[in-house]
Amino acid sequence: MAEGAHRGEDPVTTTKRDDKGGIFTWMQNFTGWFSPAGQREDDEITGTASRKQDRIESSGPVVGDLSAGRREQIQSGGSGERKGDQVAGTPPTEQGHIESSSPVEGDPSATHSFGGSVNNGQSSLDLVTYPKSTLSELLTQWDDYQLFQLGKFYQHRLTEAIEERVEGLSQLLRNEEHFSGREHENVTELVGKGNRTDGSKLFLSLVTEKGSQTWRVMWESFGIMRKELPKLDKILKEIQEFGPDPQEYMNIARGLTELPTKLKDVQQKHKRTLRAQTETLRVNTILMREKVKVFQLVDRYTKLTVISTFRRRRLMEHELLVRGRDHEKWREEHLRGELEKIRTDQLFESSFSGSKSKSGSSAAVAGVPGIGKTTMVQKIVYDWATGKIYQQFQFIFSFKFRDLNTINCTINLWNLMVFFYPYLRDVLKKLWENPEGLLFIFDGLDEFKDRIDFADNWRDTEPQHMCTDPEFRCKVSDIVYSLIQHKLLPGCSVLLTTRPTALHLLEKAEISVWAEILGFVGEERKEYFNRFFEDQAVAAAVFKHVDENEILYTMSYNPSYCWILGLALGPFFTQRHRAPQRVPKTITQLYSHYIYNILKNHGREIESPRDVLLRVGQMAFTGVSERKIVFTDGDLIRYNLQPSQFLSGFLMELLEREDCARSVVYTFPHLTIQEFVAALAQFLTPDPGDILKLLTEAHSEEDGRFEVFLRFVAGLSSPASARGLEEFVGPFPHQTICRVIDWVKQEVKRQGGNRRSGAGKRSLLNTLHYLFESQNRGLVQAALESVETLSFSGLRMTPIDCAVLSHVIGLCDTVKHLDLWNCRIESEGLQRLGPGLHKCQELRFRSNHLGDSGVKLVSAALRDPECKMKRLELRDVGLTDSGAEDLVSALSTNRSLTELDLVRNELEESGVKLVSAALRDPECQIQSLELDGVILSASYTEGLGSTLSTNDSLVELELSGGKLGDSAVKLLAAALKVTKYKIRRLKLWCIGLSGSSAEDLASALSINSSLTELDLSDNELGHSGVKLVSAALRDPVCKIKKLELRGVGLTDSGAEDLASALSTNRSLTELDLSDNKLGDLRGKLICAAISDPECKIQRLKLWRVGLTDSGVKDLVSILSTDRSLTELELGYNSLTDRSVPALRSLILTLPCLERIGLLGNEFSGTGEKELMSLQEPRPGLRVILRRNE
Repeated sequence: MAEGAHRGEDPVTTTKRDDKGGIFTWMQNFTGWFSPAGQREDDEITGTASRKQDRIESSGPVVGDLSAGRREQIQSGGSGERKGDQVAGTPPTEQGHIESSSPVEGDPSATHSFGGSVNNGQSSLDLVTYPKSTLSELLTQWDDYQLFQLGKFYQHRLTEAIEERVEGLSQLLRNEEHFSGREHENVTELVGKGNRTDGSKLFLSLVTEKGSQTWRVMWESFGIMRKELPKLDKILKEIQEFGPDPQEYMNIARGLTELPTKLKDVQQKHKRTLRAQTETLRVNTILMREKVKVFQLVDRYTKLTVISTFRRRRLMEHELLVRGRDHEKWREEHLRGELEKIRTDQLFESSFSGSKSKSGSSAAVAGVPGIGKTTMVQKIVYDWATGKIYQQFQFIFSFKFRDLNTINCTINLWNLMVFFYPYLRDVLKKLWENPEGLLFIFDGLDEFKDRIDFADNWRDTEPQHMCTDPEFRCKVSDIVYSLIQHKLLPGCSVLLTTRPTALHLLEKAEISVWAEILGFVGEERKEYFNRFFEDQAVAAAVFKHVDENEILYTMSYNPSYCWILGLALGPFFTQRHRAPQRVPKTITQLYSHYIYNILKNHGREIESPRDVLLRVGQMAFTGVSERKIVFTDGDLIRYNLQPSQFLSGFLMELLEREDCARSVVYTFPHLTIQEFVAALAQFLTPDPGDILKLLTEAHSEEDGRFEVFLRFVAGLSSPASARGLEEFVGPFPHQTICRVIDWVKQEVKRQGGNRRSGAGKRSLLNTLHYLFESQNRGLVQAALESVETLSFSGLRMTPIDCAVLSHVIGLCDTVKHLDLWNCRIESEGLQRLGPGLHKCQELRFRSNHLGDSGVKLVSAALRDPECKMKRLELRDVGLTDSGAEDLVSALSTNRSLTELDLVRNELEESGVKLVSAALRDPECQIQSLELDGVILSASYTEGLGSTLSTNDSLVELELSGGKLGDSAVKLLAAALKVTKYKIRRLKLWCIGLSGSSAEDLASALSINSSLTELDLSDNELGHSGVKLVSAALRDPVCKIKKLELRGVGLTDSGAEDLASALSTNRSLTELDLSDNKLGDLRGKLICAAISDPECKIQRLKLWRVGLTDSGVKDLVSILSTDRSLTELELGYNSLTDRSVPALRSLILTLPCLERIGLLGNEFSGTGEKELMSLQEPRPGLRVILRRNE
């Protein structure tokens, strides 16, 4: 099958620097142009420096700044001189490209430079901090021809580097009179239409036409702009490394090195051989008459995107799904310009390298199965052989690890080379003399049978493994290790490809460049299908189906997956009278149809397709279990699959055969095909055995190797997935289907109660994928009927996860509680979720970047006539006043919602006015409203008071984190005194309460008998405020049950007043005094009041109040007779092991105590163990010493 690679623009790099000349002053005045939101309506300069400019000017001296007169001239629109020397630029040959983002993790340097020297995060060219004007000096030293060469060399990379600020650069040259007004307008028009790349190209083209003076002005402006444009900064650092004469490096980069005459003929033969080996692609085509169709590589090769990054972690989930989940994030970063594109011919450019060696480096390219690694290698070799890339390398040698697996004896590099390239026998020793001209490519490290862990240093100390001579005999793994570590043929370069799961082996390797193939981005998906199908109408129809199916589209970033999509979906759009409802919608249905097509075309070639599929599936399952993807003749024989059967087209479609130098190996076309066949085998065996045990053990594997396998098993229990296959293999055993359904049902119920840990939430999400694949409404309803809460808080939910969740919710009548807090759901994911949201009674969306567009989708759910939503949390979702308008409109028609949380959004007064207006609607059912962070004006407080006094349903109100002001609090207090206003819960933390406003509030408390919960935390009440609240607590009318006074500045006298009130109050059951400096003395006073037999307090929170070991002893003595206390929080005080005996006594003497919180104190391991042991004789008691306990 064909894998792709991306072809397109060049990468960019940048740096910081000082400048001389007229540019700096202009740049100060154009700060707005160089920021994303910068706007200008005319071409005139105001001369007013921004705050950013002020910071620049105050940070240090500026070298080469203009004289006052010249600065004044420019700031008033003065002209600059223009000179002309034409500079031309020709873009390099288009190649598959890679994206580069950041240096290798763990590298202390901020960037990498040509020649490998590292600046340790600082550049000597920094305009602000470093007065030495290195770049300016270089610009003055370079002649026009050298500027011409730099322009040609960097044109494509500069195009990308400057596109985010190109309109500002254009404005700069316009004001220096290097651009005409019309030329500047042409650039800005392109940017305004969203065509930044075209605008950047036009800008550079105009500069090229103007001549050397314009070119110099542009480079000077780049030096100032380098902080704004990281990619540009990288380029400038490279240029700094060039020194006065950059020609030498540019010659090397273009491959202008001389080859000895007697090696030229050998080189040409080598290139002809490699070209013949790589110029075509062999692709399986089960829908065509040919079993294999041959394409020209250049015709079939499709663009891919690769990023330069290194993830120092092993993938704990299935590789294909992990990349799918990360893909949307990478795509967003790509679109924001954080990832730098590079071509495959730039893998060994030191700007992307951490190597300090001027020659010889190693690059590692990772990618999930089928993403394009092998085809990328093929394209690199082909392009070198045809003279397009890497001409700095005199010879390239390519090896596949699966071929190297056949070598079971010791061997030296000379014999290894002769074995694969016999015609080089007589010149190898000559080649060793110039290792800098050699590139070794090793494809598929994850397939290598010998483990090469570069963290093991025994290879460097044991003589039998120290391979430093091409004639030294050792294991193949020692040769590969020594080449990468530059111990063998130091100076040569090495390119390595691998799956991400093997990257951890390379963490200690001498790798200069890390890259990962990202897959298709944007229109590249569509381009693949256009190339796949000769009939463009079919291509459009298939792509439309994929684009409209959330599951299929999200997975189609992978070229191999697109290949499977094309093969499986093609018949539905090339044959007439196909039922649209039969087109595959799930992954299982897709793969079922893929196998169905093989059986349809080749099923008659074998006597028993069922028996052969069973044996192939059993081998596939063993491979999944052992993480094995390459099989040998021995493996086939072990499962009674004779290699001679490969004369059958049927088996050739299931397994791809590859003739290596010494043996034959077999692989499935894609890992997911291996997993599907492994799942299918579970339904083909006449005796399912203990399939429940097999499924449970597979589900419990933490590395995710069985994740897709289990989804296929669940999907094959569906008649829709099995129907076509059963035509050829017979019916699936009913007993197996029932056992699988029962297992899925029980697993969903079990995981539904496991909501605390991230692993539990991930397992729950996986079980929902099983339900989705099953497409079984009855199973979904039965599995979820006892699951009240679906909680995925803190778990990243991708669009494919959201689509699955939406489908499952859609099959339910009602979901009681859906918790999606901090799941990083953005617009696309929310669109997938939208159709099922109205079925959720409680929906928690807090801390997701929904924005106004996302909230609009939620509002659509509120408008649904069948909406069952009662509580909606939109806390911290980026809602603004404009988005609030749509939400309020939905509230005016919704009759189910009773609780709304809008805390920590970006609402201002106008947005809150809209919400208040909705509350005044007599039909509005909102009972609980939470808002914060709003500064209300005097005029608005009247509307607030009107809302509170006329609304009959509102019983809970939060107006926290903003400055309400005394007038607003007075109105609020007045509303509390209105008999019909039955508010029960009022939260006013951090609103800037003063003594006078506290008095109004306390007065209302003495009248209002409905208020049961009050939060006045984080207001500086002080003695006077606490005294007023205490007085209200003594009033018999006051019925407050829960009082929160965290961080209110409780004083000695305030504590006495409060203690006095507590001893007489008979309604209060919860009290929170955390974050007050009580100390031992005040703490003792409060606890003494609570211990009064008439006091009803059940929950007491004393976090961060300054309790010590001695204070705890007194506290225990006082509370030992309490008979109502059920929860006591003493976290984050200064308690040590000395408090353990007292706490032990307290726990044993308080019969009603159910929870005691002690986290954040200073207990030793022994002390914690003793405290935890107290839970044993008290099964209902929880001692909390750790979070999430």
